[in-house]
Amino acid sequence: MYGLFDRALKTVMKTGTLHVTDPSGKIHEYGDGMGVPVGFSLTASAAAKIAADADLYLGECYMDGSVKLTKGTLYEVMALLMANAGTDNMPKIAKAAYAVRKMLKRVDQYNPVGKAKNNVAHHYDLSGALYDLFLDRDRQYSCAYFEAADQSLEDAQLAKKRHLAAKLMIKPGMKVLDIGSGWGGLGLYLAETCGAEVTGVTLSEEQHKLSNERARQRGIADHAQFLLKDYRHLDTKFDRIVSVGMFEHVGVGHFKEFFGKVHGLLKDDGVAVLHSINRSDGPGATSAWVKKYIFPGGYIPALSEVLPHIERSRLYVTDVEILRLHYAKTIREWAVRFEHSRERAKELYDERFCRMWEFYLVTSECAFRYAGMNNFQIQFTRDQHALPLTRNYMIEEEERLRKIDSRVKRLRSVPAE
Repeated sequence: MYGLFDRALKTVMKTGTLHVTDPSGKIHEYGDGMGVPVGFSLTASAAAKIAADADLYLGECYMDGSVKLTKGTLYEVMALLMANAGTDNMPKIAKAAYAVRKMLKRVDQYNPVGKAKNNVAHHYDLSGALYDLFLDRDRQYSCAYFEAADQSLEDAQLAKKRHLAAKLMIKPGMKVLDIGSGWGGLGLYLAETCGAEVTGVTLSEEQHKLSNERARQRGIADHAQFLLKDYRHLDTKFDRIVSVGMFEHVGVGHFKEFFGKVHGLLKDDGVAVLHSINRSDGPGATSAWVKKYIFPGGYIPALSEVLPHIERSRLYVTDVEILRLHYAKTIREWAVRFEHSRERAKELYDERFCRMWEFYLVTSECAFRYAGMNNFQIQFTRDQHALPLTRNYMIEEEERLRKIDSRVKRLRSVPAE
């Protein structure tokens, strides 16, 4: 079966140098011979599986140890493979498998209320101690905003919250909804720094518990409440609505439902901002490995899939910003921190889990660097007159908030601290 694997790699590898040690111990070279060689070894069963469906089985085989690094790091190997991979030079069997996944994506992403909660629990109800190993102290689990190349992860995550708040243009006392509120960091920022009355909703029991505890500890529980509830069950009107890193869990078949509900929850003069990962090459399909192990029911949308639903929901797009490599930098920070705390992660789970998490972080970073992934922030309203005529207000508000949040004690993720 190595023959099929060999032909597949010869099709994919055009640049760089990859060394693969086959089951007999023979080393094969792929690419143009340029650059520093990287490589791995694999068993006969791994070669057969990966040749049949690399999207699913390369990650699985790394997890179970049937693929082992021989030269370079996991990041260096995956960066080389993903930099070479593309629809124009993928093996026919890989193209066919991807086409099937695209056809079935509405089935895979069918996320009614009960199923959506189970999908969220699969990832977000893991031990909080795991997330504290690699996230910043505020436990922000989404793309940071690096205002400077040497900015720390903590400062970049604070900048992300400030950047979003500036686009929302919140006045004290406004009612703000945070859809997919995570561990509460953004909602607490909007309540504490902007003077908003915040309602956050999450489907994660762990996030719900921690976010409310953090609000109590900071003495703002009267101004920031977090509900264990699906956004589809809300019926209150809000001045502002924000959603960060949640839309990737909605599913393409539910986009109409999402924007229809947001339209219904937003006041006539309200403003909303949606922050999501974006696939810049148009509609696609979720990785088979990611769907199985990391984000069941999830899907990264393309702008071309999102904007028509906003328009049909009678909402006005008032601003769009693309954050290109900010998430790549964010995930690099996460991966480094996870590697430094790997032994602790192994104590929490096991070696197979650690290899899974490494593969998840590394391939995610590579997707942003080499596979066209980025982030969009879309601002939209129900009324074209709801915002100032130019974007200057965003810059002014960001600077105003910076003066306030620089004096506020930083949020922490662990209630006991």
